[in-house]
Amino acid sequence: MSAVGPALGQVLVLLVALVVAVPLLGRYLAHVLGSERHLAVERVSYRLLRVDPDADQHWRSYTLSVLGFSLVGVLLLLGLGRLQGLLPLSLGLPGLPSDGAWNTAVSFVTNTNWQWYAGEATAGHLFQMAGLAVQNFLSAAVGIAVAAALARGLGSDRRDGRVGNFWSDLTRTVVRVLLPLSVVSALLLVALGAVQGLTGPGPVTTLTGGSQTVPAGPVASQEAIKQLGTNGGGFFNANSAHPFENPTPVSNLLEVFLMLVLPFAVAWAFGLLVRDRRQGGAVVAVMALLLIASVGLLTWAETAGPGTAPRLAGAAMEGKETRFGEAGSALFAAVTTGTSTGAVNAAHDSLTAPGGGVAMFGMMLGEIAPGGVGSGLYGMVLLAVVTVFLAGLMVGRTPEYLGKKVGQREVVVVAAYVLTTPVLVLGGIALAVSLPAGLAGLQESGPHGLSEALYAVTSAANNNGSDFAGLTSGTPFWNTLLGMLMLLGRFVPIVLVLALAGRFARRPRLPPGAGTLPTHRPLFVVLLACVALVLVGLTYVPVLVLGPIVESLS
Repeated sequence: MSAVGPALGQVLVLLVALVVAVPLLGRYLAHVLGSERHLAVERVSYRLLRVDPDADQHWRSYTLSVLGFSLVGVLLLLGLGRLQGLLPLSLGLPGLPSDGAWNTAVSFVTNTNWQWYAGEATAGHLFQMAGLAVQNFLSAAVGIAVAAALARGLGSDRRDGRVGNFWSDLTRTVVRVLLPLSVVSALLLVALGAVQGLTGPGPVTTLTGGSQTVPAGPVASQEAIKQLGTNGGGFFNANSAHPFENPTPVSNLLEVFLMLVLPFAVAWAFGLLVRDRRQGGAVVAVMALLLIASVGLLTWAETAGPGTAPRLAGAAMEGKETRFGEAGSALFAAVTTGTSTGAVNAAHDSLTAPGGGVAMFGMMLGEIAPGGVGSGLYGMVLLAVVTVFLAGLMVGRTPEYLGKKVGQREVVVVAAYVLTTPVLVLGGIALAVSLPAGLAGLQESGPHGLSEALYAVTSAANNNGSDFAGLTSGTPFWNTLLGMLMLLGRFVPIVLVLALAGRFARRPRLPPGAGTLPTHRPLFVVLLACVALVLVGLTYVPVLVLGPIVESLS
């Protein structure tokens, strides 16, 4: 019972902070994404890119802009990784191997930030700042832009298939939202003890009079956008368990807040963009309901569940930092797997079997509790379309969402979206455990070994980036497989979301009728949460039974 107090205390502090910040930031986001004014620095970027920021793009043009921009990002980051040894501020580190550079480039462009390498021993300062940190901003902005396009499609009355301007959405999000928030967050982290500078590793004298080499670099600046953009890539191999990235329990709670504030704020802004604030509130409520359940279950699993062995002193602290304890580690694990962040402050491989299962289930939900910036919102909206379709079947009426009728073609697009990630996860795990090159990376055998591989492919396909830390993933097989899963898991859903936005943008917005299902009331909130749980349960429970569930029972 000693962990109950800290667990409740930190959740209450976090809840109060989010209740205050989310509506304010949500209104600001809606204003930024709906503004017709361009700042001077934004106009300069438009001239350099040779784009017209006021041209409303058809959904196909918007999609091609997203894909083309992301492809250029992959190629540039791939080149930086391969040529690192020739660049300044490389700290004498060589270029990345071809398979590792491919994996890293795809990982950061897709907002996954899977790391097969130890950051302090592999990536120099220039690669960290000009490559990885820049993509942390851009990949997060892409997610918000796609979510904004979907909101415009649902809220549009123009019936022309146009969903906004990608270049304008991207630039405004970076300049007006992500950069200011990151500067403030980085300063707070520095004040709490995080490291920031351009020096390399240097010697220090220990308390015993010996000498030790201590790594340093631009840590706090990368930590800020890593959490705000739900990216997750750490400057150090230990990620947010490292005291230079996450020094104290206060900084730990701040990092959890940073992971949550933008995904919830994007959902709040959604209601304003579709001109019905209640819709944003309903989406936020479903996200919060699922997140609270995940935090509660994971905290129970790590403090009182099977495997904690209270008769063994400190048994539940294996793989955790004492400065955070079980409660701080469980909260962080639930949030990072529910937001697509992937940062870790504890070794997830050392979570109890049910705790690891909850973390995996959070990713398998599609990371909608509350999900990544932008991606959580559009994932939840597509599940809302599924929900109104099922409700329409029950009462024999044509389903509609926010005044837009949901027809056969819309349902086909949504079904393809829902099936994409499960196909990637289940196909990826089947390939990994059936080939010698995949099995060679497993540290354990039996159910836990399956959990290591399952966690990895789930993390990659859902663009999370965390791992169980028991898998040797830095091999050509795993780098290639996970890179493909990350690429398809990011951009196939984005194409489908934008196609749906275009479909909705061509439909008239109808006034509510007698047969319209209200999508802002508690009944719909509960129904939507149940649909999300049932879809994941039907898809993934069989493979979870073979991994964390059977391990929990044994």
